[in-house]
Amino acid sequence: MPDTTLFRETTLFANLDDGFLAAIVDASTDRELRRGDIIFRENDEPHELYIVVSGRIAIANKSFDRRESMVALMESGDLFGEMGLFDGRGRSAEARSLVTAVVTAVPYGPVRELYESDPTLLWRVVEMLAGRLRNMDAALADSVFLDVTGRTAKRLLDLAGDSDEFSLPITQEELAGMVGASRERVNKAIASFIRLGWIEQIDRTYRITNREQLTIRAR
Repeated sequence: MPDTTLFRETTLFANLDDGFLAAIVDASTDRELRRGDIIFRENDEPHELYIVVSGRIAIANKSFDRRESMVALMESGDLFGEMGLFDGRGRSAEARSLVTAVVTAVPYGPVRELYESDPTLLWRVVEMLAGRLRNMDAALADSVFLDVTGRTAKRLLDLAGDSDEFSLPITQEELAGMVGASRERVNKAIASFIRLGWIEQIDRTYRITNREQLTIRAR
């Protein structure tokens, strides 16, 4: 049975009446995923949205020659796959599990009925989509104003969060997709941070030793 608390923590369902929320939760199902499992592919017909219970989900686009650009990294509590609910068009990207994960699948039907019964609730949708647009604006600004080294520094800081020591939750190829550069150029950037003494690396574990300089480089 999906966790009601997790629904309450998402922007889309945060302030719903208990009865409305119960109907949506009852229609939802949890799905267990292994690393590499595809949740949906680009252009697939959409029927449901998802909330990440545990693990990490990559939202990615692929070029005609199969190169990949990771648009977003979804973690516990994040919601994705909602766009088709509003425009009825095919999926705009691929969703793939990066590790063993659990997601809650929420069918569009009960959610659509909810908004049709009380259109004022769509303000929650507007808030969520505005947040998406702000993130896209920030990503576009990074691609214009930051070079590969700067974008790599910023992604490492994002992945580290408040901790100075962290394990890379994705492969170097996937990190390169998030940065929007080749793996070789991203590895070269990381090597320069190590050489400068800003980070230390042991296998897939990193320790930030000079957060100030790494942060400056990410601006």
